Amino acid sequence: MSISYEDKSKTFILETKESGYQMRIAEFGYIEHLYYGKKITGTLSHERRRLKRSFVCNPNEAERDRVFTLDTLQQEYPMEGVSDFRAGAIRSRNADGSCAIDLRYKSHTIYHGKYELQGLPAAYGENFDTLELLLEDAVLNVEVTLLYGVNEETNTITRAAKIKNNGAKAIVLEKVMSLCLELESADYDLLSFYGHWTGERKVERKPVRHGRCVMESRRGVSGHHYNPTAILAGQNTDETKGTCFGFAFVYSGNFSFSAEVDSIGQTRFLMGMEEGNFRFVLEKGETFTAPEVLMIYSSEGLGKLSHDFHKLIRNCICRGNYKNSRRPVLINNWEATKMDFDEEKLYAIAERAAGMGVELFVMDDGWFGRRDDDYSSLGDWKADKRKFPNGLKPFVEKINRLPMQFGIWVEPEMVNEDSDLYRKHPKWCLHIPERKPARGRYQLVLDLSRKEVRDYIYASMKALLESANITYVKWDMNRAVTDVWSGAFPAERMGEIAHRYVLGLYEILERLIQQFPQVLWEGCCSGGGRFDAGMLYYMPQIWCSDNTDAIARAEIQYGTSFFYPVSTIGAHVSVCPNQQTGRTVDIDTRAAVAYYGTFGYELDLREIEEEETDKVKKQISFFKAYYDVLMYGDYYRLQLTNDNGESQAWCTVGRNRSCAVLCYLQKFSRSNAAFQKVYIRGLKEDAYYRIQNNGKIFSGSALQNAGITMPVYYEDNKAVVWVLEECEKNGD
Repeated sequence: MSISYEDKSKTFILETKESGYQMRIAEFGYIEHLYYGKKITGTLSHERRRLKRSFVCNPNEAERDRVFTLDTLQQEYPMEGVSDFRAGAIRSRNADGSCAIDLRYKSHTIYHGKYELQGLPAAYGENFDTLELLLEDAVLNVEVTLLYGVNEETNTITRAAKIKNNGAKAIVLEKVMSLCLELESADYDLLSFYGHWTGERKVERKPVRHGRCVMESRRGVSGHHYNPTAILAGQNTDETKGTCFGFAFVYSGNFSFSAEVDSIGQTRFLMGMEEGNFRFVLEKGETFTAPEVLMIYSSEGLGKLSHDFHKLIRNCICRGNYKNSRRPVLINNWEATKMDFDEEKLYAIAERAAGMGVELFVMDDGWFGRRDDDYSSLGDWKADKRKFPNGLKPFVEKINRLPMQFGIWVEPEMVNEDSDLYRKHPKWCLHIPERKPARGRYQLVLDLSRKEVRDYIYASMKALLESANITYVKWDMNRAVTDVWSGAFPAERMGEIAHRYVLGLYEILERLIQQFPQVLWEGCCSGGGRFDAGMLYYMPQIWCSDNTDAIARAEIQYGTSFFYPVSTIGAHVSVCPNQQTGRTVDIDTRAAVAYYGTFGYELDLREIEEEETDKVKKQISFFKAYYDVLMYGDYYRLQLTNDNGESQAWCTVGRNRSCAVLCYLQKFSRSNAAFQKVYIRGLKEDAYYRIQNNGKIFSGSALQNAGITMPVYYEDNKAVVWVLEECEKNGD
């Protein structure tokens, strides 16, 4: 059992393979955080940080003892309104108008297995142990259960909370965080992942400072602009050494995380649902469940932290038939045709692609209603008879005979005003009475808090998937959520709608994946606008970004790699000049970047030259040959001799460390250029490896410690892929 309780010191000890976490029941029943870091022996129950301070408040029970104060105490779940003046984890507005909740220890339960969160995604698996720590506000008669799940192998501790109102009167939750972590010093940098549409998950690293730094999304989705992940790292921590703590929110809606340094130099990190637009009424007997946070500690740098998150997400978040099975190489018609297509044009593209080894044809936006542009037909999920006179089934059968699998694009959460659905049910979209709603991509958001809307979406998707042999669905969502008001709930519950929208989405997805387990689902939100662990619980891959330019994608995939494994990253070889940046790069460079994702094509393969046709065939063969190494190997962000941002390198190393696939990207060509070395990691020190590209043999220790000099390429934006295979020293 990875969780234990020492009764004498009232200390809880949570242990993974390499990390330890301790907390205790302190004076007056408050839960005090003691330690999170490298695994240690023994408890820290003797470590009491107390000091008499002025201008702080003390619990009433302390009487004249002024050394105990919540204002500096390191806590597991700090409360607002009861003398801790830092940002807290929970705030409630009570029936008498007060804003205070005072939680004390009541009981605890430890058991083997993983707790579940009703209606919410969460990590799962047999190799978890659970601690349920029950706290109570005796005046309000409110219980809060803090949930801790421990997975030893991936060094993971999960956090969540349940709030139950046992009182006679309703309370209003105005803030519910899922996690609080207290650290004793401010010697940390905060790594966050910011961006925008076509430029998601850029890495920003800055030191924590006195005061509070907040990152959040209020867009109804996790968003392009900030990802619901963060890292606190020691100031000297890099890829291979140093202390770091990683946090990933298993939720796809509004979120917030913050790092606050207090007056005595302690750091408090909070993560949970964004509070500004949140107000949840909890009636007598009702329970609110806060989404889960995944938390991992590494004493061996950022690379080790990423490896543990990759294993956790691949094995304990992603589900379904495609969790660990090979996914087909696909072609998507969007950049080839946009919405200007008919049955004959699509078939010609698919036929050409099948001849090159592509296994799945994906039909993107424009196939339904009367969809010639993005101003109409969302919500009417039936084939456009002008484009498919006989419906989808005969066309899909024709594709299957190539042979190819068939996939389809949908955007079920949205509706156009020019649609049969909107004309019949105009009140089914989110809207504020007496106001004209904001449009995004000239579409409105359906109100997923309403059961009739959820049932309609489910029934529409079920009918579509039963109408033909569809084995892949790209589920898109192309706008932020605004005008958050629902006619299905009273005015005092409007603060619940954004969360109920996400719960409604999860309900629909769960019904569909259970009904259609053979379907490979890919999430999309104008690209990477909803790339989070919550969506990966339902869809094992997500379209990484609408920016398909290989050079821009290298940066996007770099930031994505800190938490998310290669197998979750949708990546394609696209048309050139690129439709987002106008840049032209050769097709081998485009493929080199796309290999480190689910891999496919997004262009009209009929229009490429004969030389490129041969390259495409070789690319597909290469990807299939090294699929396991690329998808399931350990991913390394590699060090370069001259790390000036003009070059980039990364690799994946197979599970048995006998094979590595290295990518080197030279972004700029320089006259009289300096030599560039790449230091590979993850190999066996005492083994030898042959570089397939040039036949040279090096020891693993040489490749990792002395590095390997890359050729100088006299062109910008040149990427090369090298395969390193374990061999005998003499080359046999």
